[in-house]
Amino acid sequence: MDIKQRLVKIYNSEAKAYEFIKLLNEKLEKYQSNSQARKSLSQKDVVLITYGDSITGEQLKNINYLKQLMDKYVGDLISAIHILPMFPYTSDDGFSVINYKEIDKTIGTWNDILKLSDNYDLMYDAVINHISQKSEWFKKCLEGDEKYKNYFIKYQDNYDYSKVIRPRTSPLFSEYRTNEGNKKYLTTFSEDQVDINYESIDAATDIIELLVYYAKNGATFIRLDAIGFLWKESGTTCLHNDKTHEMIKVMREVLDEYVPKTMLITETNVPHKDNISYFGNGSDEAQLVYQFPLPPLTLFSFMKEDATKLSKWADSLDVLSEETTFFNFLASHDGIGLRPTEGILTDEERNEMAIFVLTNGGRINYKTDNSGVKSPYELNINYQDALSSPYDSDEKRIKRFIASQVLLMSVVGIPAIYIHSLLGSRNDYLGVEKSGINRRINREKLDYSKLCEKLDKDSFRKEILKQLLNVLTIRREESAFSPIAKQEVMFLDKRIFAIKRINSETNSTVTVLINVSSKQVVLNVPITGKELFTGRKIDENIVMNGLEFMWIKE
Repeated sequence: MDIKQRLVKIYNSEAKAYEFIKLLNEKLEKYQSNSQARKSLSQKDVVLITYGDSITGEQLKNINYLKQLMDKYVGDLISAIHILPMFPYTSDDGFSVINYKEIDKTIGTWNDILKLSDNYDLMYDAVINHISQKSEWFKKCLEGDEKYKNYFIKYQDNYDYSKVIRPRTSPLFSEYRTNEGNKKYLTTFSEDQVDINYESIDAATDIIELLVYYAKNGATFIRLDAIGFLWKESGTTCLHNDKTHEMIKVMREVLDEYVPKTMLITETNVPHKDNISYFGNGSDEAQLVYQFPLPPLTLFSFMKEDATKLSKWADSLDVLSEETTFFNFLASHDGIGLRPTEGILTDEERNEMAIFVLTNGGRINYKTDNSGVKSPYELNINYQDALSSPYDSDEKRIKRFIASQVLLMSVVGIPAIYIHSLLGSRNDYLGVEKSGINRRINREKLDYSKLCEKLDKDSFRKEILKQLLNVLTIRREESAFSPIAKQEVMFLDKRIFAIKRINSETNSTVTVLINVSSKQVVLNVPITGKELFTGRKIDENIVMNGLEFMWIKE
């Protein structure tokens, strides 16, 4: 299907489709088409998730401290860096953007960002469901500028909003003073984050031009933030609308023409079936989707010392196309979402996880349904602290945490490590106390000099980093961990998460065994080969100590 046909489906009009194409072509005239081929993802691809100012200092712009940290301690064991919103903003730690094309001065400049691209692929955030109320776009809308008046969604009496699904309890509409008096506009996430109206052809083409701008300025990956909410329609949930999918496909087609090396990744923190719908037919929508059930199910497995639910879910995953794969993660700048476990865990099991996280020092964000019932929506905690009791020894804590990260590195897809996981951070209670924001518990800013002292000495942080880099060193040499390698789940013992990764192209097979329990487990199964972490030969019954993990290469 060509762009015109997709636009007719979106706007229900050939005339509007032609108008869209004409306007888009005008906005893209300054860019030349590029034939650079898309890179082939392999087992060497691992992403670091970080804010541009997660590492700070007094002498340089913050992004340069990140570069120094990576150059000194990590090198090419990480292939790509996802810089969370790096633009001027007014709230939500960057996700309320004032200007999409400027770099926040505390982070650096475009030149500083591009220096990172000398050694790493980069992922940029496209926060395009909404924009800050302080943005020029919204200011001009309030002033009555004809171009921008329709960039945002005004309240309508005859519009049915009753079924709208959203992750916030703030009002769905917020009131602002305009040149024509007070008016209400749609604000799915907060009063400061005003939803963009994709029915406006001018707004939609501006956004697509923005994606090309990012791709031309260093982005190998573009993360479409909160993209499931893009298209709003009366009487619907305003989530996962068919027109949302069509608009993403338009974005994909434009990027394929102008910067074909660029890959789209959709961020939709929803149940698995809805999440993977953003792959489209396997070749026309996103190349990657976030694997949102993995963080809560991994945590649940270690909490219960039982991998049954995780194994059954992994066994149910659909076969991916050659052009698509999962973006796997355990920790991120957000909390651990529970909606993706719907249909996998029960309400009682989700409540049990919430109590477990509270016991381990975390915080909980709750949602209230239409009947007034309150339930946990998101667990806010550093992932290492989520896994372990405050009373665990450092040795046990590290063992359990590294076992979880080996699981992340083993499953099919591309793994992404959050910077605070890589650096062995803990809950940042001061950040929560100062801000009143639960998510700040895992968003600490680290001083570069003090961090280097810890990483250079015999410290907890140093040990975490050392063990993670060892896992990455081994992984990158094994083609069985390529995203195109097949994954087979093995049901050996409820305490063992077991999968086989098979790359038929290279005739390489690795069996993954992870003991999620603290007890010794004896496996009477015929698995033979070389265990990659220890180098020992496996040719008899396997005895796995508590929290032990193995990669056995046939």
